[in-house]
Amino acid sequence: MSSHIAYNKIIVVYAPLQRNYVNHNSLLSRLRTHEKVKPQPAMFSMARRLVRISSLATVAFGASGFFLYNTRVDLNDLSLVRFGRAAATTAVISYDYLTAFKEVEHGTEEYWALKSKVHRRSAERLRDLCCANRGTFIKVGQHLGALDYLLPEEYTSTLKVLHSRAPQSSMEEIQQVIREDLGKEVSELFASFEERPQGAASLAQVHRAVLHDGRTVAVKVQHPKVQRQSSRDIMVMEVLVRAVHWLFPDFSFVWLVEEAKKNMPLELDFLNEGRNAERVAAMLGHFPFLKIPKIHWDLSTKRILTMEFAEGGQVNDRDYMEKHSINVNKISENLGKLYSEMIFVHGFVHCDPHPGNVLVHKCPQTKQTEIVLLDHGLYQVLEPDFRLNYCRLWQSLINGDMSGVERYSRRLGAGDLFPLFACVLTARSWTSVNAGISSVPVTASEDVEIRTNASLYLPQISDLLNRVPRQMLLLLKTNDLLRGIETTLQTRASSSSFINVSRCCVRAVARHKRSKARSRRRRLQITLDESLSLCRLSVYELLLWVKSSTLGLWLTALLRLLQ
Repeated sequence: MSSHIAYNKIIVVYAPLQRNYVNHNSLLSRLRTHEKVKPQPAMFSMARRLVRISSLATVAFGASGFFLYNTRVDLNDLSLVRFGRAAATTAVISYDYLTAFKEVEHGTEEYWALKSKVHRRSAERLRDLCCANRGTFIKVGQHLGALDYLLPEEYTSTLKVLHSRAPQSSMEEIQQVIREDLGKEVSELFASFEERPQGAASLAQVHRAVLHDGRTVAVKVQHPKVQRQSSRDIMVMEVLVRAVHWLFPDFSFVWLVEEAKKNMPLELDFLNEGRNAERVAAMLGHFPFLKIPKIHWDLSTKRILTMEFAEGGQVNDRDYMEKHSINVNKISENLGKLYSEMIFVHGFVHCDPHPGNVLVHKCPQTKQTEIVLLDHGLYQVLEPDFRLNYCRLWQSLINGDMSGVERYSRRLGAGDLFPLFACVLTARSWTSVNAGISSVPVTASEDVEIRTNASLYLPQISDLLNRVPRQMLLLLKTNDLLRGIETTLQTRASSSSFINVSRCCVRAVARHKRSKARSRRRRLQITLDESLSLCRLSVYELLLWVKSSTLGLWLTALLRLLQ
């Protein structure tokens, strides 16, 4: 019955093509039989071609219509549809920017107000495109949303919602991936498996399950269509970004597409993620507050990662921390220690620390607060020379050493844009950078200034990001994500964070010098200098603690009375 209905639908849809076929046959008949018209070879040839084309078109359209009807293909999976949607959005946004400012004088209040509106509606169109195309588009949109001090606020605030708008695969699709990769049904592998995911991201979703031995695990399953679509989506993005760059030479976000092209295959390989998790767990095992969930390798493949289930609230959830008596300042300080160690000492950096990937939890047995680090798919390995120059740049920024800031910024590829580079890296004004970022507190007016400048200097920022080494791009993203967490926790630019950075920089530089030293005496001297520098930092930290404690406040009040 259903096939009969399908046949009727195809007949109805393609009846005009069949009438064309009949009309062409009647034309041939008249040409051949009409007494007064002499047959023309060229006319006969053209008529035959038309007949063949019509016949082929009828068959092709009929076959494609029958196929689509019976297979029920999701149009969103078709590359042509995804490309068309992306191209249309790009064209609308480009046209808006090209025409919106024709009647407005540059630099006036009306101009800036209109520019903000254009930014906002363009960001909303971009967000809607990411939600429609899903997968890689959402991943790249999330990356853009994290660049708080590189893009106008209208873009970052609009694109941030993509973290909560990731698609969900159906339970049937999840079961199919598990069946294909592990060769068994879900019921054979797990005693229980929650259908509702604990969380869904752009590339995968996580389900809570219980093994037959009673252990609770988290099962991360890749969305079934992402692997197939990602390479095509990145190619579409590259074509469109280059087209926009041709229209707007100041807009150059090719670096973003290049990063996606390099990193996406790594993020889609969950075995690589498991290896990264084990490596960082061993590397940072001396931090008792860090928890990395253990991997169940027998239940893991390239598309499935099974790990120990970890409880906790998101690192930016102040209400959760207050409810569980978790010290916000301690969490911020420990997070700073982790990332300073990863960046400056080891050069192996977890590059996706958005709040959903960093949980906090108070252990019921020990009553100690833990930081749970999740999603180890994206790591950046820093080359030794790059890491050393980055260390020395941060030392110069903390101490207000402007000659050092220029020297090491140039070594890292910033060139004459080194002042802008210093501001982008620290999210501080040039005035604060000159004074030394550790000695000047962050103010609301400075934040407004930075955001305004991000919009004003977008062409220069694009130029800068195309100059610096590719390693720097993920570090900038990581800095912005960590800074966002600190801002939410109200612990940004705290003295403890600068002390942690300084300690790690001192250790990294000393380690490098020791590796180059030729004599035992020289190595001993370097070690003594390192110990002295670390001791000074500890004394400084102690003085700061005393100053902020009750005893310090009493002593300060007493000294004022005596004066």
